[in-house]
Amino acid sequence: MHMSDALVSPAVGGVMWAATSGLTALAARRLERADDDRRVPLMGVLGAFVFAAQMVNFAIPGTGSSGHLGGGLLLAILLGPGAAFLAMASVLAVQALFFADGGLLALGCNVFNLGFFTCFVAYPLLYRPLAGARPGPGRLVLASTVAAAAGLLLGALGVVLETSLSGISTLSPGTFAALMLPVHLVIGLVEGLVTAAVVLAVRRARPEVLAPASAPARNLRPLVLGLAAAAALLGTAGAWFASTRPDGLEWSVARASGGQPAAAPESRLHALLARVQRATALLPDYGFPGRAAAPAPAWPAPSAGASLSGLVGGLVVLSCSTAAGLGLRALRRRRASR
Repeated sequence: MHMSDALVSPAVGGVMWAATSGLTALAARRLERADDDRRVPLMGVLGAFVFAAQMVNFAIPGTGSSGHLGGGLLLAILLGPGAAFLAMASVLAVQALFFADGGLLALGCNVFNLGFFTCFVAYPLLYRPLAGARPGPGRLVLASTVAAAAGLLLGALGVVLETSLSGISTLSPGTFAALMLPVHLVIGLVEGLVTAAVVLAVRRARPEVLAPASAPARNLRPLVLGLAAAAALLGTAGAWFASTRPDGLEWSVARASGGQPAAAPESRLHALLARVQRATALLPDYGFPGRAAAPAPAWPAPSAGASLSGLVGGLVVLSCSTAAGLGLRALRRRRASR
């Protein structure tokens, strides 16, 4: 659900950049105030895990489309909303800058759609009431599935509204919504099950991660190393098994436009940001630049470009998320010592 700049006008893009910047400041403030340093080492590795998981698209039967984890709800459950939003912003910024996945003008929209609705709406208003204080496996699966589906549906609706308000595409809002919402409902249900499985695994390994900050802390190094290994495996080898079908947003745009790709906008800002993105995208579309697209090979499809993208992207996200957590922790300690 990474919007391209072809769907977003400068006005809508600017408003969403401002809204996302405000939310980022709010999330940073919350993390700075939180007296729970256990979350800091997890921020980077979970951000890398979500980046890698988003590279593995799964086919949606009967549609010709595919989907992938958003990851916002998983991050919110394990990190809390503030840290989760910052980690998600890091993931999406790295995708846009280094891999041309999502537009730079649309980056504010993408962070808002994938981060705000999951971290600040679905998690506190749906997941926590449904899960309760000590959820059993069944209740945790129910809460994760409902909250993940709702978060993705709200994000998909956000895409439709932002595209409609931009007014630079010929997509009919009603047709676009009728395509976007059902396909993202399916993706959300799958994401909920995967989220529940990961949370249950983490709870069995280190239950204190899901406990209040006052709970006794244990050594999280085994969990961090395990998540790092899973991220590396997903990003390098898991990407070979990704579906080659268009994702839910690309599929919906193609169907709503009669198979015609969205035309590139002619504004100066769009042209400028397109040049910037071409300059920063070292591995566009998660592959080596300048390499001609080949016919889809047999599945799985080993790819050195995809593996390198998964490794590099995961390391950059890990660095950005960890740096944010460490920086805010240092700021909190400095203020506390005054």
